[in-house]
This record gives sequence, structure tokens and C-alpha cells, in this order.
Amino acid sequence: MKTLFLALSVFILLVSCKSVEDTSKFDFETQFEKSEGTQTATYDQVIEFYQNLSDAYTTVAMYEMGPTDSGEDLNLVTFNPNRSFESEFRNREDKVIILINNGIHPGESDGIDASMMLLRDLAEGKIKTPENAIVAVIPIYNIGGALNRNTGTRTNQNGPEEYGFRGNARNYDLNRDFIKADTKNARSFAKLFNIVKPDLFIDNHVSNGADYQYTLTHLFTQHNKIGGNLGKYINEQFMPQLEDSLQQKEWDITPYVNVFNRSPEKGFSQFMDYPRYSTGYTTLFNTVGMMVETHMLKPYKQRVEGTYELMKSFINIADRDTELIRTLRKTNNTQYNVGSQYPIQWKIDSSQTSTINFKGYEASMEKSKITGANRLKYDTTKPFTKEVIYYDHYTPTRFVTVPSHYIIPKGYWDVIDRLDRNDIDLERLKKDTTLIVQVYKIKDYKTFTNPYEGHYPHYNTKIELMEEEITAKVGDIMVNTQQRGLRYILETLEPEARDSFFNWNYFDTRLQQKEGFSPYVWEDMAEQFLKDNPSVETEFKAKLASEPEFARNWFAQLDWIHKQSPNYEEAHLRYPIVRVGG
Repeated sequence: MKTLFLALSVFILLVSCKSVEDTSKFDFETQFEKSEGTQTATYDQVIEFYQNLSDAYTTVAMYEMGPTDSGEDLNLVTFNPNRSFESEFRNREDKVIILINNGIHPGESDGIDASMMLLRDLAEGKIKTPENAIVAVIPIYNIGGALNRNTGTRTNQNGPEEYGFRGNARNYDLNRDFIKADTKNARSFAKLFNIVKPDLFIDNHVSNGADYQYTLTHLFTQHNKIGGNLGKYINEQFMPQLEDSLQQKEWDITPYVNVFNRSPEKGFSQFMDYPRYSTGYTTLFNTVGMMVETHMLKPYKQRVEGTYELMKSFINIADRDTELIRTLRKTNNTQYNVGSQYPIQWKIDSSQTSTINFKGYEASMEKSKITGANRLKYDTTKPFTKEVIYYDHYTPTRFVTVPSHYIIPKGYWDVIDRLDRNDIDLERLKKDTTLIVQVYKIKDYKTFTNPYEGHYPHYNTKIELMEEEITAKVGDIMVNTQQRGLRYILETLEPEARDSFFNWNYFDTRLQQKEGFSPYVWEDMAEQFLKDNPSVETEFKAKLASEPEFARNWFAQLDWIHKQSPNYEEAHLRYPIVRVGG
């Protein structure tokens, strides 16, 4: 069931077999440069720029990778001096692919302009060509938001003069949509990602938090969560190399400052990038991910130039460490076998911390002239460098045992479709099959009271595990966990996982009881049921004696008895996906 991904062979390489055009007829000065760092390119200007670059240089290619909610196709641009006619994403055992995403929040446009200059300078030979890396760029991911330009919604941001909007064409925040995939953008991204299969990933953003001296901050994949020696490499080698490289170029950088409306000097924690976020999603495939977060209050020119230099350093490190990165990723892909314990919930480990020599500004709480309450105020005339505690370790709080397979009833086509789009191998049963499985009963859950990204998500989900004999039907889906997308499978299909399909409301119909009873009919039937089942009657009487609220509620009593009887529907609160083995 991987037909979606076999479609690579029919993608049109817009520059295949082309000859080099006269570059003098193209203007490769970006709008950012023409405006002396005050403006960002429009969507049309961005696409025209890359089309011209692709026409002018054989090292640059441009692809259309599927629809977005805006009606425009998602584009991918690559720099690859050794492109083959068939595809640059195959037969690349000696290469790493770096995927750069821009404009997921188009008001945060720094990466859009920086990537245009980066690919141009690579094509023109102004910067060193990586020997072991292919650079792939999504020019603008949120096309609908980029087309919705304004001058005011980035209230806290210092430029550019005009920019796009955070919400996409249907007002979704795309950096919350990677798992639930409500948008065409996210579905096309999944297809793109699983064709390109990047080894490393950069997502360019602008921060919206505290004030401090840095222009650049980084938010790497949480190293405990990706785990293994790959996690250690990210935390102990790649990240320090990136920081050192930028400091040598006089671009100080610090971990993303994860605070809101308070001073960072009291310490802050590493952001936990759950699978709803871009780098959390890419982690599920053992891709080394990093968000760039430039500082909103620094001048736009400075932010774009810093992003450009950061990406150059990132590419150089990946180019130098290609063999090591590929080896570590290959090993990490095999760290969870059937029967292994896989962590699905996390918390900060305050027993393990790091210390950062943090460059901030003195802050104080002063009385607001508007509200009369205390408000935070930074004094940028009083910079400081202080040791600040950084909570950069997380520890698991909940594990599941990795099963050999999951079985998904064929009626849950929306779940099956998302697995298919994420390159998960799926097998349809050719006949009815009886087997012993593990079944989940939903025991408890909480639900958001306010809408969040088109949903009312669940949290604090608790399950009860039972073992049963079932008959899976012909056409139902068997999912073998021992494949490249193991983490994606577990994080979406295990109900207690933070961003599981259950918590994103995919199975809410199972939470509503469909069949009930009329009390005047059930009264007589319940009386006979208790007589025929003395153990249930004993339990009922004990519950009456120990729970006063229950003893005062006649309907709750009848309902409880009904739920013990064969009349109670099996589907209610029963999670429909079952586990096999493990």
C-alpha cells in the first residue's frame, strides 16, 4: 500500500535535460537586498526567483510536491551538483540530505529571504559547495498565509515592513498539524518528507518571548527523546560545533529561550518538541532536527543575515560529519524491537541541568500605567552575562511495550490514509483471521474546554489493558511495527501518547454510548439479571454501601447494572485498534 510514494517516478523535474541559460538575463538580487534589509519577498517573487534560478543553473531543480489549502502547489527546490536524470533522492549512499523549511508562519519570514540568498550563492559558487550533502528547500510552506500579507499582526516584531499571516488558508497553525494532518499542506509535506527522507532538518522561525542580547537561538530535537547515540551526538557534538562555528563568525547563539513574560535569568527549560511540531514530527523518523528562532526585536536585516550564516554553518557540519550521521541514524532506526519498552510520556529531569553563560538584560517588575498591575520591563542599557540554569534533560514517565503488529479495522480509513501518506507499510488481511490480541478500554481522559486548532483534544488519557480472542475481518489492516516508521506508528496509535490519534479526537465516536435503556423496561430485566448473577449482585450491594452518591442516584444504579450485562454495547469506550504480540 505504498502507491503514494511510488509517485516519485512521475514527478516532473522542471529542469531535467536542460541547458544552462544566459544568467545575465536574470535578476538574482532579492527584494530583501534591494530594500537594504527592510522588506521580504512576496510569494510570487519567491517562486519567480527560484524558477529563474532553476532555469539558469543545472545544479538547481524545482519540483511541485502536491496541493496546499491555498490552491497552490507546495514547492521543493534542491541544490545538487551531481543530480541524476532519474532522481536525486535515490542511490545516494554517500550523501546526506538537508531539508530546510520556510514560512510555516509567514510573518516569520527570515528564512524565506535567507534561503533565497543561500541557494543563489551555492549555485553561483560564492560559497563552498558541500561535497557530501544535498540541500533541499521548501520556499514557503504556508502559502495561504504568505498571500495574506499585512503590516500589523506581528505586534512584537521589528520588521520587515510587510509580511504574511500565521494562519494558513483555512486559518490553521501549520506547526501544530504534522500529526493530525487536517490540512492539505501537512499531507503534501508528509509525502514530500517521505520521498526526500532527509537526514537533517531545519525549520526557520522568529521567537516571541523574552528580551536578551542574542539575534540567534536554536531549538534542537530533544536529545533524550530521539535517544541513543544519535541523541548524544546532537547534544554533545553537533550543537557545540554549531555554536562554536557561529561564535567564530561573531554570531552569538543560545538555546531557545523557553519563557513567557518573565526574565530568563531565573533559568529556563529546553522545549519538548512533541510530534505535532515540525521537529517533533521529523524526530519520529530519526531525522536530526533544529528550529532556528531569531529574536523578534532585532532589526530584520540582522535576523536574515544571522539565519543565512547559521544555515551555512549547519550545512558545513553536516557535510563534514556525513558518515557519522548516516551511521548513527541507521543504528537509531533499530533501537526498539518487539518487546522493547518505548517511552510515550516525558517530564523535565531537574536532577540533571546545564549552565549557560547567558547574555541578557536587567529586568524589573514595575507598575503598569494601564492596568495598575505589575508588568515586566527590560532595560536594554543594562546588559549582563550571567550563569543561568538550563533544564535540558527529560525523563520518561510512561512506557509501552512494543507489539509486533497493530490491527486497524478497515472502516478507520482516515487513520489508514495518514499511515499510508507517511510511508508506513500496510498489509490487508486476505481472509478472516482469529487470534489472541491485547485490547484497550478507555478508563479516563480529560478534554480541552476551548477549541485548539480545529479540535477539542484529550489529555491525561488512561487505559485498561485486556487480552481477548478476536476475529479480524478480511480487508482489515495489519501494521508491522518493525519498519522505518516505528516511532510514528507508536506515537499515533498508542492512546496515551501525547499526540496520539485518540487524543486528537479520531476515535471520539467510541466515547459516546449509542444504545441505552428505558428505565421502566430495564427495571424488571435488571432485577432478573442480578438474581441470575449473584457475584454482580454482591458487588452492587457493596457499591451501594460504600458510595453515598451512588446510593442516592437511582439512574446511576440502573446504568451500572446495565454496564455489567450482555445488553451493554461492546464498542463503548473500547479502543478499536488492537495489539498483537509484544
